[in-house]
Amino acid sequence: MLMIRLSRVGKTKQPTYRIIVQDKSKDPWGKALEFLGNYNPHTKDLVINKERLEYWRGVGAQMSASINNLLIRKQIIRGKKVKTGKVNTKKRLAELKKKEDEKKKQEADAKAKAAAEAKAAEEAAAKAAEEAAKQAEAEKTASEEPVAEAPVEEVKEETPVTE
Repeated sequence: MLMIRLSRVGKTKQPTYRIIVQDKSKDPWGKALEFLGNYNPHTKDLVINKERLEYWRGVGAQMSASINNLLIRKQIIRGKKVKTGKVNTKKRLAELKKKEDEKKKQEADAKAKAAAEAKAAEEAAAKAAEEAAKQAEAEKTASEEPVAEAPVEEVKEETPVTE
């Protein structure tokens, strides 16, 4: 990936910077694809070839945060500034740990909620099954009740009397 970035040149404690286009993985002091301009931080002078800058941006070259902020400050391009520099690692680690703890807590809450819902659903299913069993038993006992039959009268056969 191509980057538009600064390359430090100049004497000790008197830096000036070249604005170069270079592959991101290459050393900033190595060979550059193109030299776009220079920047002197002491006098705040910026000399840049705007046409070539627009060409490289159009081709897909990304700008470093420092170049982006410098060009916005000098009103060469429009946009929002980007944070540069290193973030305090202790603060950053503390923030990351806090976010991670919150995420774990939310996951645990979600798990507990899902478990409670599953338990409630299981109890409801058990209760419904028990109720269905009671109803089936009631229907079974109702169908098994002996029907009151009329008592059968015994018919005695009379024996003919012979005289």
